[in-house]
Amino acid sequence: MNGAEALLETLTESGVEVCFANPGTSEMQLVAAIDRSSSMRAVLCLFEGVATGAADGYARIAGKPAVTLLHLGAGLGNGVANLHNARRARSQVVNIVGDHATYHLHYDAPLTSDIAGIAGPVSDWVHASPSAEGLAVDGAAAVAAAREFPGQIATLIVPADAAWGEAGVPAAPVAPPAPPVPEDSRVESARAALMAGEPAVLFLGGPALTEEALIQAARISQATGARLVCETFPARLQRGGARPLVERLPYFGEAALDALQGVRHMVLAGADAPVAFFAYPGKPSVLVPEDAECLTLAAPREDALAGLTALADALEAPKQPQSASPAPLPPIPSGPLNVMGLGAVIAAHLPEGAIVSDEGATAGIALFPMTAGAKPHDWLTLTGGAIGQGLPLAIGAAIAAPDRKVVSLQADGSGLYTVQALWTMAREELDIVTVLINNSSYAILNIELQRVGAQNPGPKAMSLLDLSNPSISWTQIAEGFGVPAVKVETVEDLDKAFADAMAEKGPRLIEAIVP
Repeated sequence: MNGAEALLETLTESGVEVCFANPGTSEMQLVAAIDRSSSMRAVLCLFEGVATGAADGYARIAGKPAVTLLHLGAGLGNGVANLHNARRARSQVVNIVGDHATYHLHYDAPLTSDIAGIAGPVSDWVHASPSAEGLAVDGAAAVAAAREFPGQIATLIVPADAAWGEAGVPAAPVAPPAPPVPEDSRVESARAALMAGEPAVLFLGGPALTEEALIQAARISQATGARLVCETFPARLQRGGARPLVERLPYFGEAALDALQGVRHMVLAGADAPVAFFAYPGKPSVLVPEDAECLTLAAPREDALAGLTALADALEAPKQPQSASPAPLPPIPSGPLNVMGLGAVIAAHLPEGAIVSDEGATAGIALFPMTAGAKPHDWLTLTGGAIGQGLPLAIGAAIAAPDRKVVSLQADGSGLYTVQALWTMAREELDIVTVLINNSSYAILNIELQRVGAQNPGPKAMSLLDLSNPSISWTQIAEGFGVPAVKVETVEDLDKAFADAMAEKGPRLIEAIVP
């Protein structure tokens, strides 16, 4: 058994079932080992950013790691943006990055690079295996590192001679440590703050946004009157139907502070204190009211469910909160398509158990509140702000949950970053409906240009935010990658196309022209 075979068997024995791959010459032993494994699904991605984004989406839904297979430092570099997003989501991802044989490195061949240096900023654990004998043990350690609660990015660098050398036997799986439980003193501090009779917010993120955790948060809210507010960009929020309603903190700092105006106590569960996405002249960076007390119940890497349950019990809240009344569905309008019509159609037809990958940018922010009353579903967002996540994330989610419909709400500009994802959707016959929101611009940047204080931007500046010259035909692009596609410009046409797509299996793209 060579090193690659021992590594693959160790990965599968550790519960890893899917490999999102874009391999090269230095990974051929690993490719051969995957071929001989009956327990590892191999998914080819045409760009490394698709592979890393898909691994993120898989982890968010499956709750366990997939592995990526990447070619040297250059391939890892191509996947960095979505590894940044995955790390911000605290997803469980194992990267296997091939390297030159150890004895070949000092020749400085053209593809030689500092792989560990590239991996460092987007990894929580980085290790290079020096030999075949230790490769399986290192693989088990990588999976254990990735599974450390709630999730980490682990990058294992595999020299070619470690992959082809004799290795012996696979390594036994390594159990990750149990998540830390919040201290009793923090539960008591949060209880006292929420019982003070002053306006309070329970600010939720990460593992505090599962249905189980939200039920505990609702117990707390109903016992104290505290509002439930979540991070602006949650990794995964379970919402819809009779699930507890949660406000989403607005994106722009001024709007966020307005939403929190008057709050005297902010209790954090699974989230850090909110900060502005960017700095702006004369605007605050921290989005907590100056006169508010900010307390941590459960830090992002602590057991938020345990903390929320302990707090609800300390408040002697009823074991089951009152069921939330589903938010009303917006009426479906008629006529030319706009964001309001888009949101109404999606809310009306989204099936129970659907997974939404939201990279809709300006449109996505508007669509979120409109879909609050849809059937129960999961909502995944752009956690790290590095665009090009939406389509790959949908791939991973669909592979993690093949019996659930996945809807990718995708802005046109960011969709171009990882457009190759459409090919993988077609190749794997994934049940993904992409709603491509085409406004032919980087619309969010038109807003940001004004917010940073740019005065009277001229045609040269505006041309850098425009995608209409030449125009981009997403229906033709999708069909070229093997995904059936249709263009819609009215609410009526979208209503029919989206309803049909929800009733059918397989990948579809709906190009929605939204001025």
